[in-house]
Amino acid sequence: MAELIRIYEENPNPREINKVVQVLRKGGLVIYPTDTVYGLGCDITNSRALEKIARIKGIKLAKANWSFICADLSNLSDYARQIDTATFKILKRALPGPYTFILPGNNNLPKDFKKKKTVGIRVPNNNIARTLVEALGNPIVSTSIRDDDDVLEYTTDPELIYEKWDNLVDIVIDGGYGGNVASTIIDLSTGFPQVIREGKGDVDII
Repeated sequence: MAELIRIYEENPNPREINKVVQVLRKGGLVIYPTDTVYGLGCDITNSRALEKIARIKGIKLAKANWSFICADLSNLSDYARQIDTATFKILKRALPGPYTFILPGNNNLPKDFKKKKTVGIRVPNNNIARTLVEALGNPIVSTSIRDDDDVLEYTTDPELIYEKWDNLVDIVIDGGYGGNVASTIIDLSTGFPQVIREGKGDVDII
């Protein structure tokens, strides 16, 4: 049984944030709001939790292309190779915001991602997500929770999300209604910005 926790974006309650962080540290799975759609996430360093998400998504962990949710750009050097000035300017313009940027990975990637040549980085414009990452002390790995309904791609109501995911995750954060348009994905790993998916973020940013 999951727990449904209400957290307000304007002023996230430190006690509630800490409760979620403790669950993440123990290998728990959390559904949380971003500036786009609700995401399913876990501690990036916890192999058991990563395996659980892979099972839920029906894929092998080695094949997973998930985003790393970071609190700000200071996390970039932890996981991405040397970033040139032009790339950094794009990141600084766009983030925090509704973008996923694909960057060349470095040797410091957590062990489950060591073989990855690239990494998807997100710094969402959502105070709950960023506060969680700050309190945890490292990024959260994240994948969006798609809907099985042919009409709805993403469920936006946290209470409906809770009903559906109750037996699969440990906590669902109710941060208000979510969006139903995913992030814009831009590949910056080759030196030439390439739009992989148009989503909520304006592609003119590059």
